[in-house]
Amino acid sequence: MRLTTRSRYGTRLLLDIALHQDAGWVSTSDIAARQNISQKYLEKLVTGLRQSGLIQSKRGPFGGHRLAKSADEITVGDVVRALEERLLISSCSDGERLCGECTLAGECVTQFVWIEASNVLMQTLDSYRLSDLIRRKG
Repeated sequence: MRLTTRSRYGTRLLLDIALHQDAGWVSTSDIAARQNISQKYLEKLVTGLRQSGLIQSKRGPFGGHRLAKSADEITVGDVVRALEERLLISSCSDGERLCGECTLAGECVTQFVWIEASNVLMQTLDSYRLSDLIRRKG
């Protein structure tokens, strides 16, 4: 799996919200300015994060976004699951379903390596909470 800007920028977006939500709802225009990310792109990410239950949004002149859970309950893995279309490092790491693409489907002895690598990557991402990243920012 190659993590796209969706995951990286989505994590930065959530961190920005976590750091600024004490002052009220956080607008995408403010996040865009602080993070140097296009507001239009952030709005696309907001949709996925809201649908995944990671943020809440409020419309209007005093609206914006805030975390739907505490920063201690949201992991980087949650962000990746919310924003990435594909979570596997190889198509054959999804068991038999996608192995049909391979000429060795069903008899490949390396498939377990790709499955294990995908699992380890997600376990690592799940081990980091937003609150951990906030503390590192210090």
